[in-house]
Amino acid sequence: MHGKIMKPKSKSPSFSETIMTEVVFPNDTNPLGFLRGGNMMHWMDIASAVCAQTHANMDSVTVAVDKLIFKNPVTLGSIVTITAKITRSFKSSMEIYVEVWAKKIPGKGSYLTNTAYYTFVALDKNAHPAEVPIVTPKTAEEKRQYVAALKRRKERVVA
Repeated sequence: MHGKIMKPKSKSPSFSETIMTEVVFPNDTNPLGFLRGGNMMHWMDIASAVCAQTHANMDSVTVAVDKLIFKNPVTLGSIVTITAKITRSFKSSMEIYVEVWAKKIPGKGSYLTNTAYYTFVALDKNAHPAEVPIVTPKTAEEKRQYVAALKRRKERVVA
């Protein structure tokens, strides 16, 4: 061992789950008062990057965004909560599922606004792809996402 840090071989999705909260300010909106899609994508990318880098314990870069769906608009003054959770890792890549929820203030309850799958690749200190820990799903939903990630990866690689 002689001072070498051993990396965990496996981590649960909850280990790196990331929750980020933002407030929609006037500078974030279009002329209609809705959050601009580019701003939403930027926030989603940050949350998923934090998740990927926490799982890998190294720098990671975005390589793909799949099935980005804008379900409902988000208005000025809303509170936005972004949750990013790893679904599966491969050799050096990781798939992160992102959900975005908004809450109008004043208002009751939150509503789903966006979902997407982001793919990241971990990089070593020389910016080369590096091996990442495997994902060990625990809950039924994590297991479902884990199995489905393989199909999504196959579709992504073909495209």
